[in-house]
Amino acid sequence: MERTRTLIVGAGISGLACADRLGERDYLIIEAEDEVGGYCRTVKRDGFVWDYSGHFFHFRHPEIEEELVGRMDGRVLRVERDSRIWYADRFIDFPFQRNIHQLPEAEYQECVRGLKDRPNEHQTASFEEMLYARYGRGIAEKFLVPYNEKLYATDLTALDVDAMGRFFPHVSAEEILSQTDRPEGEGYNATFTYPEGGAIQYVEALAKGSRAESIHLGERVMSIDVAGRVANTSKREIGFDTLISTAPLVSLLAMCGTDYAEEAFDWNRVLVFNLGFDAKGLSGVHWIYYPQRELCFYRVGFYDNIFEAERMSLYVEIGLPREMQAGCDAGEKWLPRVLTDLQTCGLVTDQSLVASHHVLLDPAYAHITTRSIEETKRTKAMLSAHGVHSIGRYGSWRYCSIEDNIVEARALIDELF
Repeated sequence: MERTRTLIVGAGISGLACADRLGERDYLIIEAEDEVGGYCRTVKRDGFVWDYSGHFFHFRHPEIEEELVGRMDGRVLRVERDSRIWYADRFIDFPFQRNIHQLPEAEYQECVRGLKDRPNEHQTASFEEMLYARYGRGIAEKFLVPYNEKLYATDLTALDVDAMGRFFPHVSAEEILSQTDRPEGEGYNATFTYPEGGAIQYVEALAKGSRAESIHLGERVMSIDVAGRVANTSKREIGFDTLISTAPLVSLLAMCGTDYAEEAFDWNRVLVFNLGFDAKGLSGVHWIYYPQRELCFYRVGFYDNIFEAERMSLYVEIGLPREMQAGCDAGEKWLPRVLTDLQTCGLVTDQSLVASHHVLLDPAYAHITTRSIEETKRTKAMLSAHGVHSIGRYGSWRYCSIEDNIVEARALIDELF
């Protein structure tokens, strides 16, 4: 049986950040896929560069950004975000709740009345109740509720009040009623950086801090003997002193044979289409939100508008309930609907599709509930007492950024070593 001091499960952002921080210490990374990156991977096809989804990087720690960009080759742009909402056959600036003055007058007045008559926010017990209590019926029902129902593919009454944390663009009633356009720099991702070679360049930058011989691809961890500190993979047994898992928490608990409240954890899937067309479409905009229930997608983004490419290059995201069976032919089934809906909302006119790719992200968005928060805290503490640590967006079962994953990974390594 092989042994390593630190066994890392997963060669995505979190796993590679751990290895980068460990430096010359003893470790192994086991990755089930045949390449590193996790969901932060890039596809290149017929001259188009696409990611598994829209990965536009925003940083709160400039030193992390400088470090990663300094390891990259090629062009990296810093972009001022231009995001819109398609509503009432027009574009509304994001966030919706701050820009209701851009709505048709009758709808604006309806939103104002709802804002003034909103219920007591102190009595909210769910994400949906928070939306109504903070923003009123008009704003909630025109955008916030239908959009987030499409995003999460679930009943919003099941989600915790703070399910999105700092990523929800809260705005005060006073700011809403001021009837002014949004200020520059608003929101956590008001500016973002993006490398010309795709999001994989951030992964490769992190990987430069890892030892290539310590990363083992195409190998899956099947089970973990927590008491004996032994991991059984699809190829071998590995003894460890410490195990760091970046797999979804529910997967880790299953690998460890740990009893947990399965009903505490739920999530959606996201079917992502990357589409390349023969001619340019809408210019300037980086992504658009779609609250309309009759449209299958909740967001469409434009790769071509970052680098001003000559052909339209889109990512299209569709939220699906976990229980919906997407199947291996999901792309074939959904693509005609996607193209029809893109034409319906005017994004595709006379352009022809020349290249496409799709991927199903499962899990995509964890459903953060009061119960999931409690069960995550309990099970993570139980595992860590035996030298097994669960981190990352899915390992910690939270809504977070890629930078947050790097910060969490580095903090854990610093605490352990």
